[in-house]
Amino acid sequence: LESTAKFGANAILGVSLAVCKAGATEKGVPLYRHIADLAGNPEVILPVPAFNVINGGSHAGNKLAMQEFMILPVGASNFKEAMRIGAEVYHNLKNVIKEKYGKDATNVGDEGGFAPNILENKEALELLKNAISKAGYTDKIVIGMDVAASEFYKGGKYDLDFKSPDDPSRYISPDQLADLYRSFVKDYPGQLCDTLLQCFSTLVLSAPQH
Repeated sequence: LESTAKFGANAILGVSLAVCKAGATEKGVPLYRHIADLAGNPEVILPVPAFNVINGGSHAGNKLAMQEFMILPVGASNFKEAMRIGAEVYHNLKNVIKEKYGKDATNVGDEGGFAPNILENKEALELLKNAISKAGYTDKIVIGMDVAASEFYKGGKYDLDFKSPDDPSRYISPDQLADLYRSFVKDYPGQLCDTLLQCFSTLVLSAPQH
């Protein structure tokens, strides 16, 4: 297909899943094995889970502009340990938030992460850094983010307080946003992933040429 705009992501996803499951059934193998074969990947391993533990953006009723703040237990020896580390940090994060902002601040957003009513994105990173330290996993976890900058993009600039009444004077340029990303990496060495990975969601969902 040259364009999938007329079909919609929900319809395309449903058909794709059905075809994939049918292929696995025809071969008599588990779905994950069939997908690995299609990808030409002979060695199958479980990926490092990414825990979305602080919600902002359009997924929460707080003032955070950036959408997802995640922890990735890259230092875990196996998937079971990674899940345990994620759970322990999540509970430590709840205590860190409660101690700083009160019990009401531990409400969760649309995706199950905490949604304290804070504005500064660096403040969310500090909360994660403290929770990781309290859990004792500083050397086993990196922080990931799904910024979802398109949600606060306005006419060629970005509004990091887009949930408040509109005020163009506070908009920042793309270069300023890039500088903010760099400051995240600089201020959280060993914590924030220093490799930028593209999050292919809408970008490839309805654009097969990508």
